[in-house]
Amino acid sequence: MTEAVWGPVHQDVADLLAHHPADVPAVVDHLTKLQDVLVRLPPLQASCPLADFNGLYLTITGKVLERLYDGRFADPVFLSRLDVEFAARYFDALRLWTESSPCTPQAWACIFERMQGPDVRPLPAAAAGVNAHINFDLPFALVTTFDHLESEPVDGGDQHRDYLQINAIFAESIPTLRRGYLDRWQLIIDTLNGDLDDWYQGELVEYTRGVAWRNAQRIWRVRHDTHAREGERDRLDDTAARLGRLLLSPLGALLQ
Repeated sequence: MTEAVWGPVHQDVADLLAHHPADVPAVVDHLTKLQDVLVRLPPLQASCPLADFNGLYLTITGKVLERLYDGRFADPVFLSRLDVEFAARYFDALRLWTESSPCTPQAWACIFERMQGPDVRPLPAAAAGVNAHINFDLPFALVTTFDHLESEPVDGGDQHRDYLQINAIFAESIPTLRRGYLDRWQLIIDTLNGDLDDWYQGELVEYTRGVAWRNAQRIWRVRHDTHAREGERDRLDDTAARLGRLLLSPLGALLQ
């Protein structure tokens, strides 16, 4: 019998992960329902580390959906497919962990292991989730998307420019999101820092998503070589897991 790794909300999580969302509105709905479940996870309740990331992810995806509705993307089919493929990798990691599978990516396992404590501060927890999702999931989601659409990751095209629009969504969302993770005294310090923290975190997201794009191009070139592709998977998983453990360590708590 599979261990109930999510405690009293285990069945709720398992039921939610039983199928993949097929479009961006469904992704938003999935993330919303997952957030409602995660904040009920004992013993940390609303301070659950995964809920800290999932709430951020929900906010960003909601803004992507708004831009899709507003016709802001040159290739909305590409952006929609990428959003669905990207979310599927997160939900798959959750499903594997729910099933106590040894195949759970280490980039995600290092976060899931902290669900029962010891406590992780909200901002490092959210950063660890962003690290796993962008540094590990995103390159493969891009490759799967391009393969499905019979396209390829070319710099400077409409799809690349649409991809870069997400950086702007992060940049406009970071100030409110980050301050939501801070204590009162930290908010005072944040005010004294002015826009500096917002600026460098926006730059960091832009840089990280740029690396993910280049990694996707690298994987794309070897996509038909199973051994090489698995080598890339192991490399990115190991790199993201190392950074994730650092973010979840006492040193990572300095982010807060």
